[in-house]
Amino acid sequence: MREAFSNALVRLALADSKVLLLTGDHGYSLFDEFRKCCPDQYINAGIAEQNMVGMAAGLARVGFRPFVYGLAAFVPIRTVEQIKLDIAHDDLPVVLLGDGAGFVYSHLGTSHQSTEDIACTRAIPQLQVLSPADRFEMTAAMDYAYGTTGPVYLRMGKADLGDVHTGPLSSVKQGRLLKIRDGRADRPGLIATGSMVRAAVDIATSLDLMVWSAPFLKPLDVDDVRAAAQAANGLVTLEEHSVLGGLGAAVTEITSEHQPTRVLRIGVPDRFSEHCGTHAYLLREHGLDTDSVRERVGAYCQLLASNSIAFV
Repeated sequence: MREAFSNALVRLALADSKVLLLTGDHGYSLFDEFRKCCPDQYINAGIAEQNMVGMAAGLARVGFRPFVYGLAAFVPIRTVEQIKLDIAHDDLPVVLLGDGAGFVYSHLGTSHQSTEDIACTRAIPQLQVLSPADRFEMTAAMDYAYGTTGPVYLRMGKADLGDVHTGPLSSVKQGRLLKIRDGRADRPGLIATGSMVRAAVDIATSLDLMVWSAPFLKPLDVDDVRAAAQAANGLVTLEEHSVLGGLGAAVTEITSEHQPTRVLRIGVPDRFSEHCGTHAYLLREHGLDTDSVRERVGAYCQLLASNSIAFV
């Protein structure tokens, strides 16, 4: 997925000299091709992310299309005020790229883990939030972000989990869910985003469940969520993010008003990591590894099958 991101960025910059890449002293090997092909469109702003976001806002005001890259723990978390006031308030066309979201930088500890970025960015007016699941969603998301006229935050999680789509997407439409898999209507459907879509597909295959990918976290299409709730017996949301303020919150906000149904939110519990370790270790610690999630979803299937409560 990171290669798809790099390729899309180079392609966009070669086609439009106004595209600029700003980085906070990160991503050197990732941007080798960009620096080779577009050296005059590359700016290393150093370890000064707040200044970098302000710089991007100024460049956008004079007609450039800045793409601002950093670790998700710093872009957007360290720069929320600047994103809110310098970029989003004036609806500037800046694309913010938060790499390593969730537990990707696991061994660097809590300071470099980002499990609150969706919650922070969803609450900023006029800022759209994207979370691609594989290289095909990434390419489509980059094209969408370039084509929009306002600010976008694009969240990049674990990049080496494989594809969930069978081929390139023609586009991603604003707010829409992408149906990945059909399944039994008497069981819950899974709505997942980013790195958790791969786990959702693996779990759904063994339990015969429907799966939707959510490349958009804001906006999230009301009609699509309603349709998913109508198609399945309850919903499960999966995200490598806090259970507070992320995909699960967005889905339950919609279903509570438009299509009441039971929703099981699977994400990071409301606590910090207790230990450092590998990405796989931290998923296990927080109950987000595939075996733990499969067990919770299986128990939820049994609960829904045995419960006679109906929602109108």
